Amino acid sequence: MKQKDEKNQSQSDRALKIIPVTLLVFALCGLSFYLGGIFCSEKSLLEGKIVQELSKAVSSPEYSAENALQIKSVTFPECSINYQDYTPCTDPRRWKKYGYRRLTFLERHCPPLYERKECLVPPPVGYKPPIRWPKSRKECWYRNVPYDWINKQKSNQNWLKKKGEKFLFPGGGTMFPKGVGAYVNLMQDLIPEMRDGTVRTAIDTGCGVASWGGDLLDRGILTLSLAPRDNHEAQVQFALERGIPAILGVISTQRLPFPSSSFDMAHCSRCLIPWTEFGGIYLLEVHRILRPGGFWVLSGPPINYEHRYQGWNTTIEEQRAALEKLQDLLTSMCFTVYATQDDIAVWQKSSDIGCYEKLTGPDVYPATCDDNIEPDAAWYTPLRPCVISPRQKLKRSSVGSLPKWPQRLNIAPERISDVPGGSGNALKRDDSKWKMRAQHYKKILPAIGTGKIRNVMDMNTVYGGLAAALIDNPLWVMNVVSSYSANTLPVVFDRGLVGTYHDWCEAFSTYPRTYDLLHLDGLFAAESHRCHMKYVLLEMDRILRPEGHALIQESSYFMDAIETIAKGMRWNCHKEDTENSGEKEKILVCQKTLWYASSTNSTR
Repeated sequence: MKQKDEKNQSQSDRALKIIPVTLLVFALCGLSFYLGGIFCSEKSLLEGKIVQELSKAVSSPEYSAENALQIKSVTFPECSINYQDYTPCTDPRRWKKYGYRRLTFLERHCPPLYERKECLVPPPVGYKPPIRWPKSRKECWYRNVPYDWINKQKSNQNWLKKKGEKFLFPGGGTMFPKGVGAYVNLMQDLIPEMRDGTVRTAIDTGCGVASWGGDLLDRGILTLSLAPRDNHEAQVQFALERGIPAILGVISTQRLPFPSSSFDMAHCSRCLIPWTEFGGIYLLEVHRILRPGGFWVLSGPPINYEHRYQGWNTTIEEQRAALEKLQDLLTSMCFTVYATQDDIAVWQKSSDIGCYEKLTGPDVYPATCDDNIEPDAAWYTPLRPCVISPRQKLKRSSVGSLPKWPQRLNIAPERISDVPGGSGNALKRDDSKWKMRAQHYKKILPAIGTGKIRNVMDMNTVYGGLAAALIDNPLWVMNVVSSYSANTLPVVFDRGLVGTYHDWCEAFSTYPRTYDLLHLDGLFAAESHRCHMKYVLLEMDRILRPEGHALIQESSYFMDAIETIAKGMRWNCHKEDTENSGEKEKILVCQKTLWYASSTNSTR
């Protein structure tokens, strides 16, 4: 009996010891949730304070021009000629390290710091300065994009044809071998909103050589062509060589680097994306980036299957079932059939909140996303198997309620109120500043506004002010918003411009030699605490075309160091005053030289 009591007492003692430990665990969990809540709610404020403090530091006396950052002179070697088309974060040499399911190997996988290249990417043998716009839309130099595979595989579909030293672009495509013009004419008949400025921004998934986007430029529609680096060699490189907006990307397991409700139209012309697989998660991503009231256009299987199925090596029953499955899935996401004719089918994303309210039941798929899922988070953010419901407070952000192009460029969109300090007056002040700067830039770089500069990147824009100021020039601007800064990219898209999120500590999603002008404004002052200046400048060298230019408006503290690195990259640079002739900031005007790989270049 005593033994039993001692046993019970021992168990009681152990229980008493366990209770405090359990309470401690719960207390720690509660504290972590509390701190996590504080972190999430204060994240934007904290980031703003960091940038603010850094700006103060850079403008303080010890960071003045007299105490400017100095570094030792450096000379960068040439990379091997095998790296002439090097895309660090989508490098085929690294594909085998990643999974093939859902094509995850085609997504961004950047090399670790110890594998980064510290060499200059050479141009192909025989490279020439690109043909100027608008002639470049129809032809480019073969040696600038020397790919025979795509020519042999797609010439019968009029994607492109090699003739002498050039590639010619007849304007054909898999679903429009007779020409993109007639294809878009039919599309405009089905979607009259394409004619009157209602539709301004579009995305072309699986873009081929971007003939669709190229044709739409003359119709006032700015299209961002999207394609991965895959066996269709250099689709995006062909697009940019032609002077058509494009970016490397694939819908796989992560969101595309755009905010929600970005595009007025999305297009897929036999893009081979399995829209109905994996619970329709790829369609859900198109739904996220498509503006309410926007249009999704599909040509290719299973559209017009009754007349096409035999050429697709399938049966009429299989294609009928595929179309029914696609239609059911689109209906479940609040898409409705808008128009169909021949090889083209058009659906419209609903703006009616009542449709989305029906997707809240426990047994509904796909259901609306929880409130804690941020619709604009899109930098290494996993795809979510749920529907982003339109925000009820936004009354003038859907297709049809936004001002038509070009009026929408100069009207403050509703979503500017989501930006800390954002307002209509803030946008007006920003636009006025950039109009003045653009005039000054043209004085110190007269090539702006000529055919010499077509593809422009604003590496750290806020509201797309530079792009707006240059809108009447024969160029287009890729507006880049840092993934670490305030989320202003929705405002850029609402104004009828295009852009992307990016972190400049990593390589950009493009091929080498794809931009004529790179512009940055205080990027190193804002990001030098995170990103190494050397690697940012080497990345700029990779994506800048030979004989292209860089306009670097920066704190005087960084100027000498930037110029030293630029010299080591074989750039020719000189300093200019800002439009206000102040001393705290200067402009470094640089031009990349055209050089060719030496016969003894390294294997780097």
